[in-house]
Amino acid sequence: MNFLFSYWWLIIILFIIFSGLVTVNQGTIAVVTMFGKYQRILRPGLNFKVPVFEQIYKRVSIQNRSVELEFQAVTLDQANVYFKAMLLYAVQNAEEETIKKVAFKFISDKDLMQALVRTIEGSIRAFVATKRQAEILGLRKDIVEYVKEQIDHTLEEWGYHLRDLQINDITFDQAIMDSMSKVVASNNLKAAAENEGQALLITKTKAAEAEGNAIKIAAEAEREAARLRGQGVALFREEVARGMSQAAEQMKQANLDTNVILFSMWTEAIKNFAEVGRGNIIFLDGSPEGMENNMRQIIAMIRMDKERTMVNVTPVQTK
Repeated sequence: MNFLFSYWWLIIILFIIFSGLVTVNQGTIAVVTMFGKYQRILRPGLNFKVPVFEQIYKRVSIQNRSVELEFQAVTLDQANVYFKAMLLYAVQNAEEETIKKVAFKFISDKDLMQALVRTIEGSIRAFVATKRQAEILGLRKDIVEYVKEQIDHTLEEWGYHLRDLQINDITFDQAIMDSMSKVVASNNLKAAAENEGQALLITKTKAAEAEGNAIKIAAEAEREAARLRGQGVALFREEVARGMSQAAEQMKQANLDTNVILFSMWTEAIKNFAEVGRGNIIFLDGSPEGMENNMRQIIAMIRMDKERTMVNVTPVQTK
């Protein structure tokens, strides 16, 4: 007890020294004033201030801060646009002059926030007022670039820097949203109809090409078949004429009447008509005059065919 009374002055000195020790957290800078006037800044770690005379006026955070924004704007064609955005900002740097701006430009962080939000909203409204409603949805990037360009200088004067502005949602009045949905639906129907029409056109074109090719192939096959049938008939007639000629020669050598051959052909034809016929009626003159008339016609045809054959076979003499 006597020691305390004897060294009271030492206790007071120690108290004053320890009361001057100040701890500043990481990411924070303390602003020191003396008698209400700016004196200096204290950086993160253990610092010392003059007891009683120096005071910690404000602790300034240099970390990133974010704030959500919701506001309305009007386009050039008088359509209401509703924005939802996220603002990311921070103190520009940790330099002493920048910290002084941050500490003394605004009375409180609330006033800073109000000024910052209103400045950004005003910049976006000014940009939207020059555009039409149909253009807004495709201009997110342009809006962000315009806002940064407009307010970067202002924020630098306050000691802050806009790191990012994300426009998360852009909506319109319900009537406009419904009309936009109808436009999109009609465009989709139109595109579907065009695609369906093109598909139908391609299908019909391919079918027509296939049908044309089939007809062409069938016609070529029919033409080839007709040619072969003609060749067969010609060969048949040629062989019949050759056989009849040989038979006639043999009958002449045997001193027989060649009309027997014609009569045999006549009877064979009638027999074939009766066997192969399918109910069709063929009128033949069965009288002796009719048979004689038919024989004369057959003999004339045979002679014409023989003469044509002889003309084709006779070689051409050259002088």
